[in-house]
Amino acid sequence: MVLRSEFLIPDYGLSLRSMAEDAEQSSSSLSTSEEFEIVGSNETGLNKSEDKLIKKQLDDKNKITEKELFVASITNCPISSEPKHPVKCTRSDKQLKGELVMDHPLALPIPTTVTSQPNEMNNATTTSQETTEFTKTPESGITSGNIGITPSMSSLEEISLSQSSSLQFAETDCSLFPHITYLGCAVINAPRSEIEIQRNMSILNQQASDQAIEIILSVPSHSEGSVILLDSDGSNEIASFLIHCILFCARGRPETPERECFAFACSHGETAETSIFHCHIFKCDSPETVVKLLQCFAAAFHRVPKFSQGRTSSISSERSIPVGYSVKNTQQVFKFETILDVKEEDLKGNFVSCPREKDFFKLRCNLEKMLTVTISQISNNKELKLQHCFGLLISPGRNLDHSEMQALEGVLMNKILNGDKTVYHISANWNPADPVFEILNTPTTRDNQVYLSIAVDLVFAGIDEPTRFVMETKAKIFNSNERFWYFSKRAYHEQFYLRLKEVENDAGDRNTLYEVVSLENSTRKKFPSSVSYQGSDHSLTLHDQDTESDNDEPLPSGTGNVSKECSSYELEGWAEVLQRWRLNLKQRPKQLIPLVRRGIPEALRGEVWQLLAGCIDDRQIVDTYKNLISKESTCGSVIQRDINRTFPAHDYFKTIGGIGQESLYKICKAYSVFDPEIGYCQGQSFLAAALLLHIPEEQAFSILVKIMFEYGLRNFFKNGFEELHLRLYQLEKLIEERIPELHAHFTDLGIEMHMFASQWFLTLYTSKFPLIVVFYILDLFLLDGIDTLFQVALALLTLSRKDLLALDFEGILKYFRVTLPKKYRSENNARELLSAAINIKVKKLKKYAKDYASLKEQQKYQEDPVSKLQKENSRFQLSNLRLEHENDDLANELINVKSQLGHELKSALEKVETYCKEMSSTRKSLTELEDEKRRLETEVNQLKELCRRELQQAESEISRNNNIISEYKQICSQLNCRLEKEQKLFQDFVNAVKDEVEDCEKCSKKLFSSNNTILIMNSNVTNGSNIGVVDNDRQVRELELELAQTKLALVEAECKNQDLIHQLNNAVAEIQASKNTWLHKTWSSLKDVTKKEGSSSSETKDTT
Repeated sequence: MVLRSEFLIPDYGLSLRSMAEDAEQSSSSLSTSEEFEIVGSNETGLNKSEDKLIKKQLDDKNKITEKELFVASITNCPISSEPKHPVKCTRSDKQLKGELVMDHPLALPIPTTVTSQPNEMNNATTTSQETTEFTKTPESGITSGNIGITPSMSSLEEISLSQSSSLQFAETDCSLFPHITYLGCAVINAPRSEIEIQRNMSILNQQASDQAIEIILSVPSHSEGSVILLDSDGSNEIASFLIHCILFCARGRPETPERECFAFACSHGETAETSIFHCHIFKCDSPETVVKLLQCFAAAFHRVPKFSQGRTSSISSERSIPVGYSVKNTQQVFKFETILDVKEEDLKGNFVSCPREKDFFKLRCNLEKMLTVTISQISNNKELKLQHCFGLLISPGRNLDHSEMQALEGVLMNKILNGDKTVYHISANWNPADPVFEILNTPTTRDNQVYLSIAVDLVFAGIDEPTRFVMETKAKIFNSNERFWYFSKRAYHEQFYLRLKEVENDAGDRNTLYEVVSLENSTRKKFPSSVSYQGSDHSLTLHDQDTESDNDEPLPSGTGNVSKECSSYELEGWAEVLQRWRLNLKQRPKQLIPLVRRGIPEALRGEVWQLLAGCIDDRQIVDTYKNLISKESTCGSVIQRDINRTFPAHDYFKTIGGIGQESLYKICKAYSVFDPEIGYCQGQSFLAAALLLHIPEEQAFSILVKIMFEYGLRNFFKNGFEELHLRLYQLEKLIEERIPELHAHFTDLGIEMHMFASQWFLTLYTSKFPLIVVFYILDLFLLDGIDTLFQVALALLTLSRKDLLALDFEGILKYFRVTLPKKYRSENNARELLSAAINIKVKKLKKYAKDYASLKEQQKYQEDPVSKLQKENSRFQLSNLRLEHENDDLANELINVKSQLGHELKSALEKVETYCKEMSSTRKSLTELEDEKRRLETEVNQLKELCRRELQQAESEISRNNNIISEYKQICSQLNCRLEKEQKLFQDFVNAVKDEVEDCEKCSKKLFSSNNTILIMNSNVTNGSNIGVVDNDRQVRELELELAQTKLALVEAECKNQDLIHQLNNAVAEIQASKNTWLHKTWSSLKDVTKKEGSSSSETKDTT
């Protein structure tokens, strides 16, 4: 028997999300990093008898404004090879605001198809192939986390183990509750909101009908089990939910009809950003059963098995705690050092250490290897004893989930005493020839390395759960015959910081028990953010220039530069073709097809596109465009939001409000008016932007109209995307025929065509891929039409087949969103892609179209009229709910605006009153200041008059002193002149007497012999001279006395002047306080005059 367990979303029909009434959803549903959300039905291939458990519940009276209810549909049917069509995913308002963003457009996860045989179910053995990451939620104490399956297992092995594990829990370690009615589930935004859960419980309980499912509920006894839903006879498992994914439980209120109901909320998703939350609601036969059930849930939440195989400690980014010291009284940090060594088998059968150069190991392919890990505690706190190592794991890549690691067999652990410390030596053999290690067994190029992760799962004494140490390093793979002449045997060292928290020991012994708080390694953040490895022969290898900017972010639209170089030979060929083509525009030249398939030269692309589309010199459409841009469009706000996200990596469209964005807005607006049936469709902006890069906006609009109408692209958006569903069905059939293993892989994982191909088809590959690929695809599309879409899609999948087969559900979606566009940034890769696409012959499209029509017709006849009417009613109710929700939002917005305006008016009145009081106070202060100003002005005038008088008096004193000094100088000069004259006259007299005497012999003898007479005469002369000198000295003393008196008077005048200056300074300070700058200027001028006069007086004194 084959079981299939999945969640189905009710068919709410198809709606054109690009119309103006859906503007709110369009603001967030399309961005450069999101997948398109296509709506439709997923019931293809299901018989009516197999669709017995579908349950849809809506209530237009109870307005659920923050979510949409979806009922879990659990279908017991064989695996069908028929396609699954896109499923509607309507996001709530909070999701539109960014509170819940998913990596793919599905609103609910589709679990893996479960396959098992009843007679083998109980004999299946479980192995430790699952690892779970736990976190504690403080609100409820519920353990939550993520679970992943080791990718090395086949799908059948995973399913068998999962099924066997669930049934073993149900039979041996769980509590069974029969006669439970499963009412359904709802998508919620607040998983711990009891109000929201109670509201959903009330809605589903009121809508309970014959479609309710009677089940047996199995509740485990510990936190690592699963809540299992079994059918009424207990023979088959319907669904299961891991305990650590259940976030909240609630029961119905006793006074309400929901007193016999209970519900729990669980999460789906690996991260907080991608998680969605479901509320599953059940009804028991009595309120007492509800109490017993919740008691079992509480016991399961708080009970942890003694030897848990799924617990791994989380890594924290905090490292601010000293190693070995207590934190918060109960926490300690233990520091460990690990040494990794990789050994290879040599020709003698011995294992020799591989060389390690810089930061990578040198490994040779196809040689048996041994991994050795040495662990020692290097912190000084209490030694943690390592009891057991139950796993040594390795996997290519880094930043891997625990489930992606591959366990090695034959793990050995030895203990070596090193003083007071114990060193643990762990080793295991590794055969790289295993297919799962193909990347690590394929020689790399000269400049490339591959990442690999090595992990050890350890059990320490006092810690219930195992702890995983993960080491990440790089390796370069060489051929098996490579010889290393010079190498270093440096080992790989890494330190780990294990933070533990002491917990109470219920056993009563003296052993200390710990709980893992965080685990951090010392080199984790030093690695680059991308993994580069040598692809297989079916995958493209990224070039060095492309890997420099690889990261987890999607490639912005409009990325890349297109070479404008073209050989003269190629231009000559195009010139000849264009010359003949211009003569007859209706007939394409024969040489055109090979030229276009080789790629149109950049300089000619604009003209060739117009010729291919048949709109060269179309004046009518140009005139129509000029008329359309003057009209108003209901999609204006949506277009404006989308053009800001269109080609942000291109300079022409990067500037907000620039020429590029303005032209793009005009084209999109004109088409929305030109084609009111379709309006503006999300994705048109990317196509229009690609056209604008080569031709003016009028001609770009012409080509856009041709593509939409004559090439049939607008049909994709009509009739609820019916044409798009047909094309996706055809693509799925082509993949099934040409790449059957990839189709099987997609089917096993639940990957549907609309998850990746819908955006490709709706935008003609313009929204994600580099410009060089976009232009090549447009070349082929304008040449061959719709078939190009299938050729490119098949080429992309064929070249990426190896990579896609190695990825899981989330990995494939991320690969399509992030990795795949980045692979074609180089021209060589782009040309290889187009070459592969051209060589693909698309056949049987008409046959697949007939099959699709027959399938839809068969479904139409098999569909119950009542069910059809219910679907239509549900669709109308959903539309009504949306409109009512919008109406409520507008009403609430109006109330909020009125309330806000009232508050603003009240605040404004209070401000006016405050300002009036401040103005009155200011006026009073102004009056006081004016009075003070007048008083100060009076004082200033008085000070000015006083200064003026004192200045005049000082000037008169200075003038009088200067006159006295000048007279004194004149007198001294006259006396000196008189003295000189007297001395000259006396000398002349003496000389005359001597001349007279010399002639007389008698007189001369007497005169010269009697010296006394001469002396007497000389004495008389001297006395006469002395009398004149005494008179002069007396006059000098009188003048000096007068000069001293003048100096004294000058000193007294200067003292008075200093007093006046001091008073003037005080007055100036007061005036400066009153902001009278003119007095400061006056005082400065007076001060300068005083200084000048004082300096002149000093010069006079110095001269004297």
